[in-house]
Amino acid sequence: GLLVGTLDVVLDSSARMAPYRILYQAPDSLVYWTIACGCSRKEITEHWEWLEQNLLQTLSIFENENDINTFVRGKIQGIIAEYNKINGIKEDDDTEKFKEAIVKFHKLFGMPEEEKLVNYYSCSYWKGKVPRQGWVYLSINHLCFYSFLMGREAKLVIRWVDITQLEKNATLLFPDMIKVSTRSSEHFFSVFLNISETFKLMEQLANIAMRQLLDNEGFEQDRRKSLCVFFRDLDARAKSERYRALFRLPKDEKLDGHTDCTLWTPFNKMHILGQMFVSTNYICFTSKEENLCSLIIPLREVTIVEKADSSSVLPSPLSISTKNRMTFLFANLKDRDFLVQRISDFLQQTSSKIYLDKNISGSYISSDDESEGERQFNLNDNGIPTATQALMTMYRRRSPEEFNPKLAKEFLKEQAWKIHFAEYGQGVCMYRTEKTRDLVLKGIPESMRGELWLLFSGAINEMATHPGYYEDLVEKSMGKYNLATEEIERDLHRSLPEHPAFQNEMGIAALRRVLTAYAFRNPNIGYCQAMNIVTSVLLLYAKEEEAFWLLVALCERMLPDYYNTRVVGALVDQGVFEELAHDYIPQLYDCMQDLGVISTISLSWFLTLFLSVMPFESAVVVVDCFFCEGIKVIFQLALAVLEANVDKLLNCKDDGEAMTVLGRYLDSVTNKDSTLPPIPHLHSLLSDDVEPYPEVDIFRLIRSSYEKFGSIRADLIEQMRFKQRLKVIQTLEDTTKRNVVSTEIMFFANDEFSQFLKFNAEHLTSCYWGGNSNATERHDPSLPYLEQYRIDFEQFKGMFALLFPWACGTHSDVLAARLFRLLDENGDLLINFREF
Repeated sequence: GLLVGTLDVVLDSSARMAPYRILYQAPDSLVYWTIACGCSRKEITEHWEWLEQNLLQTLSIFENENDINTFVRGKIQGIIAEYNKINGIKEDDDTEKFKEAIVKFHKLFGMPEEEKLVNYYSCSYWKGKVPRQGWVYLSINHLCFYSFLMGREAKLVIRWVDITQLEKNATLLFPDMIKVSTRSSEHFFSVFLNISETFKLMEQLANIAMRQLLDNEGFEQDRRKSLCVFFRDLDARAKSERYRALFRLPKDEKLDGHTDCTLWTPFNKMHILGQMFVSTNYICFTSKEENLCSLIIPLREVTIVEKADSSSVLPSPLSISTKNRMTFLFANLKDRDFLVQRISDFLQQTSSKIYLDKNISGSYISSDDESEGERQFNLNDNGIPTATQALMTMYRRRSPEEFNPKLAKEFLKEQAWKIHFAEYGQGVCMYRTEKTRDLVLKGIPESMRGELWLLFSGAINEMATHPGYYEDLVEKSMGKYNLATEEIERDLHRSLPEHPAFQNEMGIAALRRVLTAYAFRNPNIGYCQAMNIVTSVLLLYAKEEEAFWLLVALCERMLPDYYNTRVVGALVDQGVFEELAHDYIPQLYDCMQDLGVISTISLSWFLTLFLSVMPFESAVVVVDCFFCEGIKVIFQLALAVLEANVDKLLNCKDDGEAMTVLGRYLDSVTNKDSTLPPIPHLHSLLSDDVEPYPEVDIFRLIRSSYEKFGSIRADLIEQMRFKQRLKVIQTLEDTTKRNVVSTEIMFFANDEFSQFLKFNAEHLTSCYWGGNSNATERHDPSLPYLEQYRIDFEQFKGMFALLFPWACGTHSDVLAARLFRLLDENGDLLINFREF
């Protein structure tokens, strides 16, 4: 076997793999370096022994991971170069081709060395009605195309951040075509050898660009990030994201691998075919048949992993036992020995992590005790009742005349769940089946709601792995004031004011602590209106720390980007909802668009999960389903509400009338199973002088939404979200720029805004490509918007040539220099747009 030092599969997705390999992976990277490969176990063992003697012992002298990475890669590459030189071996042709493509890419498009080429594909670019055969180059920040045929050159450079739409089209002539749209133009590419791979990579790169715009990350930071983003790394990231979304796992969990297998399910005594997924902290399983069975086993719960005896009925079985005395039997595993070793390694890391966390938290508490005495905030303090029980248990009111029949039904629900737990297991390791979902759709019992919300949302995992985290956050945030805390104080008394739990200081204080702690955890979000309504409901059914982790799950995983200053996630889902309404209720779509109702309802319905528009006892049933099934439930329910009111909405003359129709309908949604007395609701005020709307049963409405719109899948929603995200973020960027210019400059000519865009683009280009001045000198985010972006003389010369008609003469550079000095009022050799 030859020692190799190139990134495995990055430079060529069709590269051949040896049966045995030694891989090197840095702790903070998803990319593996292939250190050695061999055709037999004996051969690879010899390589390992050589590495032990000549390399591994040396690593202990280095102080940090970066030095180790540099040393290992340099050492292996040196060995390869020496070996190849002695034996006259040339590098793999495909690798050489990719290197040639990189050189050509940088030369053709004037790209700097920092701009990493991810992949390139042969295709045709349609310029007018004429196809140009050439190559499309996909880099971290750009989509580029080049063609040179019969003396004619075609060159195209598009930044990912300028793309507003990316979609696969099909025509009679070309069944596979990719359409790339920007604000000002559309571009068509066809005749791909592998259009699926190309389009998938385009989506991933465009998503990264949109995320950078959304998060407002610095340009220099983006550049450093892009250095490690390669083709295989992108694919690994995408797989990890799908894995986390499927099993509701923490956002830093990375998928290590997956394999086909069977799982023995004791509740129906069957071997279910599916896939096992293994990551750093979890073993998960999902059946091939959708909703049949899924399983999440945190490694912190695992006690024993062992190979069972193989038989013809049960080949290559693997048994996993947990602390709550459940045993899971997997079989038909292709590489069982490797899998057991991998799980054992992760288990060892998990045990070490738990031990380390205990020691750190113990030493932290003891040092605190010595220096500051007792903590100001302690969840074990008897003076904080919300630390040990949910608010609902303290403020549960029942009407005496409705006591018996409703309590009897509630008791039956509790018994049904207890029977389910006995059969399928209880806690995070329970078997999750279609029967579990059916029980949720019938309504979770009041006493079990908090426990099951934690379980289905995945918040239970983050809470278990971060003991003391919430207390620390509350402690740090106490007495601190900023814009977020001011907004929180303003909204505290608007959070379910009709509920007795929030008519006194105990409930208000708990709500304040949770919202403020989250604002300090995630300053990018801080606090957004609607978070108070959702959090107040979480506190009714969950203890204070549990409510905090449920809020984390909502804001960071289940409703991504909903609760930020621009509510981007909600706007994206508004676009998705419009698309779904067009597909599922076409007879109503045009009418709703004319009235402008969809944009109004989707924000209020989606941001608060119907809590602000539906009677409380009915809305919590929607929250039950949401934690179990995710955002698809909200889309289904919203479509069902529109579909139930089609005739009335078609007769509406304006948006106010349509909103009144929908408001009255939602106010009539009742939960006859609820043991709580009715709580007054805002929309009931609308129908004082009008004939009451017929009651609508919440469970019947949810069942109807599943029957009519249950075909909406989570993966379809994600595809639609991607398409809408491009539109929403670009629209917000344009609006922000226009607002800033119009507020900073009271009057400007028609072409002044386009000049500002050119100025800003020149600044961004200079940050990335470098220049005579430092990038940090050219951007100061603390200044007003029009003074933040500055360019030096070299960038100004480029703009001068673009903007002024007399800039093409022999004295253009002299004119540019004189004009630059004239505009540079403060003499810092940089000019901002206000000076310009």
